[in-house]
Amino acid sequence: MSSAASQPTAPEAGQASTALVIGESLIDIVHRGEEVSEHPGGSPMNVAIGLARLGRDAELATWFGHDPRGDVLAAHIGADHVRLAEAARDAATTSTAAATLTEDGQATYVFDLDWSLPSVDVPAGCPVVHTGSLGACIEPGVDVVRQTVIAARGSSTITYDPNVRPDLQPDPASARAVVEGFVRLADVVKASDEDLAYLGEGADPEEVLAGWADLGPKLLVMTCGGDGVIARSASGLEVHLPAKKVTVADTVGAGDSFMAGLIDGLWSEGLLGAENRDALGRICAPRLEAILDRCALIAGITVSRDGANPPTLAELETA
Repeated sequence: MSSAASQPTAPEAGQASTALVIGESLIDIVHRGEEVSEHPGGSPMNVAIGLARLGRDAELATWFGHDPRGDVLAAHIGADHVRLAEAARDAATTSTAAATLTEDGQATYVFDLDWSLPSVDVPAGCPVVHTGSLGACIEPGVDVVRQTVIAARGSSTITYDPNVRPDLQPDPASARAVVEGFVRLADVVKASDEDLAYLGEGADPEEVLAGWADLGPKLLVMTCGGDGVIARSASGLEVHLPAKKVTVADTVGAGDSFMAGLIDGLWSEGLLGAENRDALGRICAPRLEAILDRCALIAGITVSRDGANPPTLAELETA
């Protein structure tokens, strides 16, 4: 590849539009007492898989190795027909996140990360570029992610989920500076109330969200767990939706599946692509509420079963 990022070109006739997701894929090593298990993980990877299960063409620009754990990731990603970007498997080793769970389910993490993504080419006909989580904060790859987002803004909607990890970002002020840099580049930002409380160092998450509205995004969405969802548009629209009642197996991947549903919903409404940026900022309440309600359903299905296992389009239609 010749550069850190390339401008997308026009798609050929009949070519499907492709969502580009940039970020980490890793192996979660979970310690429960004497029991140890390993599972594919990574927020951006989960978003790409969620999009593919909803029927979207998705490409994942990530970074892992040609080792047994990398083989597990490749098989997991390929099972849903998500394409890997060029050079995705050129890492020396596959990154891991070791989680130790207490009896009440709380986890502490130890990360072994390699995020040295060399470059990213934006696919032809790419209406949306999504990033966030570790891939949008860890050196040296974060610089490539930032350059790619800047290059893609001329033609693509930029979506962003900070998915803050205090274990790796122990200084909220420093983390906030990085996150708000991406918020300024993004058209759509989805964050949890926990993310916003941490970045705001105890400030009301709604106040932090309101402050981000001044940084330029066309749509801001805050997920609040059992308290539902709050969204704000650039036009001043504010929407509050209650949470859906669901029996929770675990919450792994809930936010990622919600993010995939949000991208998919805006895509179906014809609101992706740089040419639709102003229309996105003027989205009306009924359209936004319908999109968010579907996102909540998608996340609800995900939390009703073990692991980051978002629904397929067929499962969603049945539900």
